[in-house]
Amino acid sequence: MKRRPLPVAVALTATAALLLTACGSGDDKSADNDKIAGAGQEEKTPKESATPPAAPAEDRPDGVDVSLPKDMNLVFDWEKPKDKNEAAAMDDAANFIRAIYRGVDKRTTKDAAVTAYATGDGLRYAKTQINARLEGGWTATGTRRHYQDTTRSAPNGNSVEVAFCVDSSKFYGKEVKTGKILKSKPSIADFDHFRIVMVKFPTGEGLWQASKVFVESKAEKCQ
Repeated sequence: MKRRPLPVAVALTATAALLLTACGSGDDKSADNDKIAGAGQEEKTPKESATPPAAPAEDRPDGVDVSLPKDMNLVFDWEKPKDKNEAAAMDDAANFIRAIYRGVDKRTTKDAAVTAYATGDGLRYAKTQINARLEGGWTATGTRRHYQDTTRSAPNGNSVEVAFCVDSSKFYGKEVKTGKILKSKPSIADFDHFRIVMVKFPTGEGLWQASKVFVESKAEKCQ
């Protein structure tokens, strides 16, 4: 079977009892969503990728390593917003996803990338995802595609919602000890819709962190 992302309860407790299916880290109609809702979406430049493959740590302004093994392919088929803050928030939303799977690969929740690109509920979400795979004794392999992106800014400019679809139909769990790849037939369960609230790091120039994560599982709009 294919391993799916874990849900994160509102209080983020009793993680051992969580099912291996994707769902939100909170109510989809949260106060955070209301704050962003009136901001409007920036026009995007067509065919301009916002998220090229992750650069080596020494070539990145923040020096954080988000590299992944070759068999763990995260594709970000996104277009770059014209707004500078939204473009930066989008880049670091991609780095947040990379950081989670880097933690899975390195078998730790304490990797520098995880703490660099996540805070608050976003950090708890990342740790829950990583810990589930550590406890299960499995990692990930294949291609996970991210697409149909949108961005919305809060009026104060310090918060940006990055929303996108995820296709995990070619992304599988892999047992660490045996190397066995856990596959299942493609289904609606392979498609999720994410909304990540990114906040500007107070003292880090250009760094944005995931503070809230909302996931709609079995998202028909992403098929």
